[in-house]
Amino acid sequence: MEANKKWLAIPENERKQLIANVFCSSCKDAVTITDFIIVDHPVGVMLEGKCKNCGSKAVRVVEIDE
Repeated sequence: MEANKKWLAIPENERKQLIANVFCSSCKDAVTITDFIIVDHPVGVMLEGKCKNCGSKAVRVVEIDE
């Protein structure tokens, strides 16, 4: 729940940009992440999901200053 609070504290337009800019190691490019969950991370939150293009695992760490 704490991770979700941190995520929702980020303005919606910034969250959309973060979702649309995740590196996929299979595609070797920035992609949109889908079917993701939000988990706590030592520096903020982490999005764990799938690449929209190829379906491979995709992860994005979002640093949050508290």
